[in-house]
Amino acid sequence: MILVTGGAGFIGGNFVLDWLRDNDEAILNVDKLTYAGNLRTLKSLEGDPRHLFARVDICDRAALDTLFAKHAPRAVVHFAAESHVDRSIYGPAEFVQTNVIGTFTLLDSARTYWSGLDAGAKAAFRFLHVSTDEVFGSLSESEPPFSEVTPYAPNSPYSATKAGADHLVRAYYHTYGLPTLTTNCSNNYGPYHFPEKLIPLMIANALAGKPLPVYGDGQNVRDWLYVGDHCAAICAVLARGTPGETYNIGGWNEKKNIEVVHTLCDLLDQLKPKTAGSYHDQITFVTDRPGHDQRYAIDARKIEHDLGWKPAETFESGLKKTVLWYLGNQSWVDEVQSGDYRKWVELNYAQRAG
Repeated sequence: MILVTGGAGFIGGNFVLDWLRDNDEAILNVDKLTYAGNLRTLKSLEGDPRHLFARVDICDRAALDTLFAKHAPRAVVHFAAESHVDRSIYGPAEFVQTNVIGTFTLLDSARTYWSGLDAGAKAAFRFLHVSTDEVFGSLSESEPPFSEVTPYAPNSPYSATKAGADHLVRAYYHTYGLPTLTTNCSNNYGPYHFPEKLIPLMIANALAGKPLPVYGDGQNVRDWLYVGDHCAAICAVLARGTPGETYNIGGWNEKKNIEVVHTLCDLLDQLKPKTAGSYHDQITFVTDRPGHDQRYAIDARKIEHDLGWKPAETFESGLKKTVLWYLGNQSWVDEVQSGDYRKWVELNYAQRAG
Protein backbone atom coordinates (compact mmCIF):
# COMPACT_ATOMS: atom_id res chain seq x y z
CA MET A 1 0.00 0.00 0.00
CA ILE A 2 1.02 3.60 -0.60
CA LEU A 3 -0.24 6.61 1.36
CA VAL A 4 -1.33 9.57 -0.77
CA THR A 5 -2.11 12.98 0.77
CA GLY A 6 -4.44 15.36 -1.03
CA GLY A 7 -5.85 12.52 -3.12
CA ALA A 8 -9.24 14.21 -3.53
CA GLY A 9 -7.70 17.31 -5.11
CA PHE A 10 -6.93 17.97 -8.76
CA ILE A 11 -3.52 16.37 -9.31
CA GLY A 12 -3.86 13.96 -6.38
CA GLY A 13 -7.27 12.77 -7.57
CA ASN A 14 -5.97 12.14 -11.07
CA PHE A 15 -3.00 10.28 -9.59
CA VAL A 16 -5.27 8.03 -7.50
CA LEU A 17 -7.47 7.24 -10.50
CA ASP A 18 -4.50 6.55 -12.79
CA TRP A 19 -2.68 4.47 -10.17
CA LEU A 20 -5.66 2.20 -9.52
CA ARG A 21 -6.30 1.92 -13.25
CA ASP A 22 -2.77 0.59 -13.79
CA ASN A 23 -1.90 -1.12 -10.46
CA ASP A 24 -3.44 -3.58 -8.01
CA GLU A 25 -1.57 -2.01 -5.10
CA ALA A 26 -3.93 -0.24 -2.69
CA ILE A 27 -3.95 3.46 -1.83
CA LEU A 28 -4.65 5.03 1.55
CA ASN A 29 -6.04 8.42 0.50
CA VAL A 30 -5.61 11.09 3.20
CA ASP A 31 -7.44 14.36 2.51
CA LYS A 32 -8.88 17.11 4.70
CA LEU A 33 -11.56 17.87 2.07
CA THR A 34 -11.18 21.63 1.91
CA TYR A 35 -12.90 23.61 -0.88
CA ALA A 36 -10.55 22.05 -3.46
CA GLY A 37 -11.05 18.44 -2.32
CA ASN A 38 -13.94 16.66 -3.98
CA LEU A 39 -14.82 13.03 -3.41
CA ARG A 40 -17.02 13.12 -6.50
CA THR A 41 -13.79 13.05 -8.49
CA LEU A 42 -13.28 9.55 -7.04
CA LYS A 43 -16.88 8.38 -7.53
CA SER A 44 -15.79 5.58 -9.89
CA LEU A 45 -13.83 4.02 -6.99
CA GLU A 46 -16.85 3.54 -4.72
CA GLY A 47 -16.77 -0.02 -3.39
CA ASP A 48 -13.22 -0.62 -4.65
CA PRO A 49 -11.34 -2.29 -1.76
CA ARG A 50 -8.04 -0.92 -3.11
CA HIS A 51 -9.11 2.64 -2.24
CA LEU A 52 -9.19 3.51 1.46
CA PHE A 53 -10.15 7.06 2.34
CA ALA A 54 -9.33 8.87 5.60
CA ARG A 55 -10.55 12.42 6.20
CA VAL A 56 -7.51 13.68 8.11
CA ASP A 57 -5.68 16.99 8.32
CA ILE A 58 -1.94 16.52 7.72
CA CYS A 59 -1.35 18.86 10.68
CA ASP A 60 -2.93 16.26 12.98
CA ARG A 61 0.10 14.32 14.24
CA ALA A 62 -1.82 11.80 16.34
CA ALA A 63 -4.09 10.88 13.43
CA LEU A 64 -1.12 10.47 11.08
CA ASP A 65 0.74 8.27 13.57
CA THR A 66 -2.34 6.05 13.84
CA LEU A 67 -2.62 5.73 10.06
CA PHE A 68 1.05 4.79 9.65
CA ALA A 69 0.84 2.21 12.45
CA LYS A 70 -2.39 0.66 11.17
CA HIS A 71 -1.72 0.56 7.42
CA ALA A 72 2.10 0.31 7.19
CA PRO A 73 2.52 2.01 3.79
CA ARG A 74 5.66 1.36 1.76
CA ALA A 75 5.66 4.93 0.44
CA VAL A 76 4.14 8.38 0.84
CA VAL A 77 3.18 10.58 -2.11
CA HIS A 78 2.51 14.06 -0.73
CA PHE A 79 0.21 16.26 -2.83
CA ALA A 80 -1.75 17.98 -0.05
CA ALA A 81 -1.24 21.74 -0.24
CA GLU A 82 -2.92 25.09 -0.45
CA SER A 83 -2.05 25.97 -4.02
CA HIS A 84 -3.77 29.06 -5.38
CA VAL A 85 -1.55 32.13 -5.58
CA ASP A 86 -4.42 34.61 -5.39
CA ARG A 87 -5.81 32.95 -2.26
CA SER A 88 -2.33 33.12 -0.68
CA ILE A 89 -2.28 36.88 -1.22
CA TYR A 90 -5.54 37.36 0.67
CA GLY A 91 -5.01 34.68 3.31
CA PRO A 92 -1.35 33.60 3.71
CA ALA A 93 -1.80 32.04 7.17
CA GLU A 94 -3.59 28.96 5.82
CA PHE A 95 -0.74 28.42 3.37
CA VAL A 96 1.87 28.51 6.12
CA GLN A 97 -0.22 26.11 8.20
CA THR A 98 -0.85 23.50 5.50
CA ASN A 99 2.24 23.78 3.32
CA VAL A 100 4.89 24.29 6.00
CA ILE A 101 3.47 22.97 9.29
CA GLY A 102 1.53 20.21 7.53
CA THR A 103 4.55 19.01 5.55
CA PHE A 104 6.71 19.10 8.69
CA THR A 105 4.11 17.10 10.64
CA LEU A 106 3.79 14.51 7.88
CA LEU A 107 7.58 14.25 7.49
CA ASP A 108 8.13 13.75 11.21
CA SER A 109 5.37 11.17 11.50
CA ALA A 110 6.80 9.33 8.49
CA ARG A 111 10.30 9.46 10.00
CA THR A 112 9.09 7.95 13.26
CA TYR A 113 7.30 5.16 11.39
CA TRP A 114 10.24 4.58 9.02
CA SER A 115 12.71 4.41 11.92
CA GLY A 116 10.86 1.39 13.30
CA LEU A 117 10.92 -0.65 10.10
CA ASP A 118 13.21 -3.61 9.51
CA ALA A 119 16.28 -3.05 7.33
CA GLY A 120 14.68 -4.19 4.06
CA ALA A 121 11.49 -2.17 4.46
CA LYS A 122 13.52 0.82 5.61
CA ALA A 123 15.67 0.75 2.47
CA ALA A 124 12.63 0.36 0.20
CA PHE A 125 10.54 3.15 1.78
CA ARG A 126 10.08 6.43 -0.12
CA PHE A 127 8.66 9.85 0.74
CA LEU A 128 7.83 11.70 -2.49
CA HIS A 129 7.04 15.41 -2.09
CA VAL A 130 5.19 17.07 -4.99
CA SER A 131 6.20 20.72 -5.41
CA THR A 132 6.06 23.50 -8.00
CA ASP A 133 8.26 25.46 -10.37
CA GLU A 134 7.06 28.66 -8.67
CA VAL A 135 9.69 28.19 -5.93
CA PHE A 136 12.30 29.33 -8.47
CA GLY A 137 10.74 32.75 -8.98
CA SER A 138 10.36 34.51 -12.31
CA LEU A 139 12.35 34.33 -15.54
CA SER A 140 12.99 37.01 -18.11
CA GLU A 141 12.22 36.25 -21.73
CA SER A 142 15.86 35.40 -22.50
CA GLU A 143 16.80 33.36 -19.42
CA PRO A 144 17.17 29.57 -19.65
CA PRO A 145 14.43 27.40 -18.10
CA PHE A 146 14.55 26.32 -14.46
CA SER A 147 16.79 23.33 -13.75
CA GLU A 148 17.12 21.29 -10.58
CA VAL A 149 19.97 23.56 -9.43
CA THR A 150 18.25 26.91 -10.07
CA PRO A 151 18.41 28.98 -6.86
CA TYR A 152 15.11 29.41 -5.02
CA ALA A 153 13.52 32.88 -5.26
CA PRO A 154 9.80 32.59 -4.40
CA ASN A 155 7.71 35.71 -4.93
CA SER A 156 4.27 34.90 -3.46
CA PRO A 157 3.14 33.57 -0.08
CA TYR A 158 2.15 30.36 -1.89
CA SER A 159 5.52 29.78 -3.51
CA ALA A 160 7.36 30.80 -0.34
CA THR A 161 5.51 28.16 1.69
CA LYS A 162 6.17 25.52 -0.96
CA ALA A 163 9.85 26.49 -0.91
CA GLY A 164 9.83 26.08 2.88
CA ALA A 165 8.30 22.62 2.48
CA ASP A 166 10.94 21.67 -0.11
CA HIS A 167 13.71 22.70 2.28
CA LEU A 168 12.21 20.64 5.10
CA VAL A 169 12.06 17.58 2.85
CA ARG A 170 15.71 18.10 1.88
CA ALA A 171 16.68 18.52 5.54
CA TYR A 172 14.95 15.28 6.57
CA TYR A 173 16.99 13.41 3.95
CA HIS A 174 20.33 14.96 4.90
CA THR A 175 19.79 15.02 8.67
CA TYR A 176 17.84 11.84 9.35
CA GLY A 177 18.41 9.76 6.22
CA LEU A 178 14.68 9.58 5.40
CA PRO A 179 14.62 8.47 1.72
CA THR A 180 12.91 11.50 0.19
CA LEU A 181 12.25 12.53 -3.40
CA THR A 182 11.08 15.95 -4.57
CA THR A 183 9.41 16.87 -7.85
CA ASN A 184 8.92 20.44 -9.12
CA CYS A 185 6.28 20.64 -11.83
CA SER A 186 5.03 23.30 -14.19
CA ASN A 187 1.38 24.39 -14.57
CA ASN A 188 -0.94 21.39 -14.76
CA TYR A 189 -4.21 21.20 -16.65
CA GLY A 190 -6.72 18.45 -17.38
CA PRO A 191 -9.87 16.79 -16.00
CA TYR A 192 -11.17 17.51 -12.49
CA HIS A 193 -9.34 20.84 -12.25
CA PHE A 194 -10.95 23.21 -9.75
CA PRO A 195 -12.35 26.14 -11.78
CA GLU A 196 -10.43 29.00 -10.24
CA LYS A 197 -7.25 28.25 -12.21
CA LEU A 198 -6.83 29.71 -15.70
CA ILE A 199 -7.91 26.91 -18.05
CA PRO A 200 -10.94 25.51 -16.18
CA LEU A 201 -12.08 29.03 -15.23
CA MET A 202 -12.01 30.11 -18.87
CA ILE A 203 -13.94 27.02 -19.97
CA ALA A 204 -16.57 27.44 -17.25
CA ASN A 205 -17.00 31.17 -17.86
CA ALA A 206 -17.11 30.77 -21.63
CA LEU A 207 -19.90 28.19 -21.45
CA ALA A 208 -21.81 30.35 -18.95
CA GLY A 209 -21.59 33.43 -21.18
CA LYS A 210 -19.47 35.29 -18.62
CA PRO A 211 -16.38 37.44 -19.23
CA LEU A 212 -13.04 35.64 -19.65
CA PRO A 213 -10.83 37.66 -17.25
CA VAL A 214 -7.19 37.85 -18.37
CA TYR A 215 -4.70 39.40 -15.94
CA GLY A 216 -2.77 42.45 -17.13
CA ASP A 217 -1.82 42.28 -20.81
CA GLY A 218 -1.93 38.47 -20.95
CA GLN A 219 1.77 38.23 -21.78
CA ASN A 220 2.78 36.18 -18.73
CA VAL A 221 4.31 32.87 -19.82
CA ARG A 222 3.79 29.45 -18.29
CA ASP A 223 4.94 25.94 -19.21
CA TRP A 224 1.86 23.68 -19.47
CA LEU A 225 1.82 20.03 -18.39
CA TYR A 226 -1.10 17.66 -18.94
CA VAL A 227 -2.05 16.14 -15.59
CA GLY A 228 -1.92 12.55 -16.90
CA ASP A 229 1.68 13.12 -18.00
CA HIS A 230 2.48 14.53 -14.56
CA CYS A 231 1.03 11.46 -12.85
CA ALA A 232 3.08 9.18 -15.08
CA ALA A 233 6.20 11.16 -14.18
CA ILE A 234 5.48 10.82 -10.46
CA CYS A 235 5.11 7.05 -10.89
CA ALA A 236 8.51 6.99 -12.62
CA VAL A 237 10.15 8.99 -9.82
CA LEU A 238 8.56 6.81 -7.14
CA ALA A 239 9.71 3.62 -8.87
CA ARG A 240 13.18 4.61 -10.07
CA GLY A 241 14.15 7.94 -8.50
CA THR A 242 17.29 8.25 -6.38
CA PRO A 243 16.64 9.23 -2.73
CA GLY A 244 17.70 12.78 -1.97
CA GLU A 245 17.29 13.88 -5.59
CA THR A 246 14.91 16.42 -7.10
CA TYR A 247 13.32 16.08 -10.54
CA ASN A 248 11.78 18.86 -12.62
CA ILE A 249 8.64 17.82 -14.51
CA GLY A 250 7.52 19.99 -17.42
CA GLY A 251 5.55 19.76 -20.63
CA TRP A 252 7.94 21.67 -22.93
CA ASN A 253 4.97 23.93 -23.73
CA GLU A 254 5.71 27.59 -23.01
CA LYS A 255 2.63 29.68 -23.79
CA LYS A 256 1.55 33.24 -23.06
CA ASN A 257 -1.68 33.35 -21.05
CA ILE A 258 -3.47 35.17 -23.85
CA GLU A 259 -2.39 32.45 -26.31
CA VAL A 260 -3.91 29.83 -24.03
CA VAL A 261 -7.19 31.73 -23.84
CA HIS A 262 -7.36 32.23 -27.62
CA THR A 263 -6.65 28.53 -28.21
CA LEU A 264 -9.42 27.61 -25.78
CA CYS A 265 -11.84 29.93 -27.56
CA ASP A 266 -10.92 28.37 -30.92
CA LEU A 267 -11.57 24.89 -29.51
CA LEU A 268 -14.91 25.87 -28.00
CA ASP A 269 -15.95 27.61 -31.24
CA GLN A 270 -15.25 24.30 -32.97
CA LEU A 271 -16.66 21.87 -30.40
CA LYS A 272 -19.61 23.85 -28.97
CA PRO A 273 -20.27 26.86 -31.20
CA LYS A 274 -22.38 29.74 -29.94
CA THR A 275 -25.58 30.65 -31.74
CA ALA A 276 -24.06 34.03 -32.53
CA GLY A 277 -20.52 35.35 -32.37
CA SER A 278 -17.39 33.75 -30.95
CA TYR A 279 -16.11 32.96 -27.47
CA HIS A 280 -13.27 35.35 -28.26
CA ASP A 281 -15.78 38.17 -27.80
CA GLN A 282 -15.94 37.38 -24.06
CA ILE A 283 -12.23 38.06 -23.41
CA THR A 284 -11.76 40.89 -20.89
CA PHE A 285 -8.48 42.27 -19.56
CA VAL A 286 -8.45 42.95 -15.81
CA THR A 287 -6.00 44.49 -13.34
CA ASP A 288 -2.97 42.27 -12.80
CA ARG A 289 -2.42 40.54 -9.47
CA PRO A 290 0.33 41.79 -7.13
CA GLY A 291 3.78 40.36 -7.79
CA HIS A 292 2.66 38.39 -10.85
CA ASP A 293 5.68 36.38 -12.06
CA GLN A 294 6.42 37.05 -15.71
CA ARG A 295 7.61 33.67 -16.93
CA TYR A 296 8.06 30.08 -15.76
CA ALA A 297 9.78 27.44 -17.85
CA ILE A 298 10.98 23.94 -16.93
CA ASP A 299 14.07 22.12 -18.18
CA ALA A 300 12.90 18.51 -17.90
CA ARG A 301 15.98 16.84 -19.38
CA LYS A 302 17.12 15.23 -16.12
CA ILE A 303 13.99 13.12 -15.62
CA GLU A 304 14.05 12.06 -19.28
CA HIS A 305 17.74 11.12 -19.14
CA ASP A 306 17.73 9.43 -15.71
CA LEU A 307 14.26 7.87 -15.59
CA GLY A 308 13.12 7.68 -19.21
CA TRP A 309 10.05 9.91 -18.80
CA LYS A 310 8.83 12.52 -21.24
CA PRO A 311 5.33 13.92 -21.84
CA ALA A 312 3.04 11.97 -24.13
CA GLU A 313 0.66 14.85 -24.84
CA THR A 314 1.29 17.97 -26.88
CA PHE A 315 -0.37 21.13 -25.63
CA GLU A 316 -2.90 20.88 -28.45
CA SER A 317 -3.82 17.23 -27.81
CA GLY A 318 -3.97 17.69 -24.04
CA LEU A 319 -6.06 20.83 -24.27
CA LYS A 320 -8.57 19.19 -26.61
CA LYS A 321 -8.92 16.25 -24.19
CA THR A 322 -9.46 18.73 -21.38
CA VAL A 323 -12.15 20.75 -23.17
CA LEU A 324 -13.98 17.57 -24.20
CA TRP A 325 -13.91 16.35 -20.59
CA TYR A 326 -15.45 19.59 -19.29
CA LEU A 327 -18.10 19.57 -22.02
CA GLY A 328 -19.04 16.03 -20.98
CA ASN A 329 -18.94 16.60 -17.21
CA GLN A 330 -20.89 19.78 -16.58
CA SER A 331 -22.55 18.27 -13.51
CA TRP A 332 -19.14 17.92 -11.82
CA VAL A 333 -18.41 21.58 -12.55
CA ASP A 334 -21.80 22.68 -11.24
CA GLU A 335 -21.25 20.80 -7.99
CA VAL A 336 -17.81 22.25 -7.24
CA GLN A 337 -19.00 25.77 -8.03
CA SER A 338 -20.60 25.99 -4.60
CA GLY A 339 -21.55 29.10 -2.69
CA ASP A 340 -18.09 29.30 -1.12
CA TYR A 341 -16.45 29.10 -4.53
CA ARG A 342 -18.69 31.81 -5.98
CA LYS A 343 -17.96 34.10 -3.02
CA TRP A 344 -14.23 33.68 -3.61
CA VAL A 345 -14.45 34.45 -7.34
CA GLU A 346 -16.54 37.53 -6.62
CA LEU A 347 -14.02 38.75 -4.02
CA ASN A 348 -11.02 38.17 -6.28
CA TYR A 349 -12.33 39.61 -9.51
CA ALA A 350 -14.37 42.46 -7.99
CA GLN A 351 -11.00 44.05 -7.25
CA ARG A 352 -9.71 43.49 -10.79
CA ALA A 353 -12.28 45.27 -12.94
CA GLY A 354 -10.77 46.18 -16.27
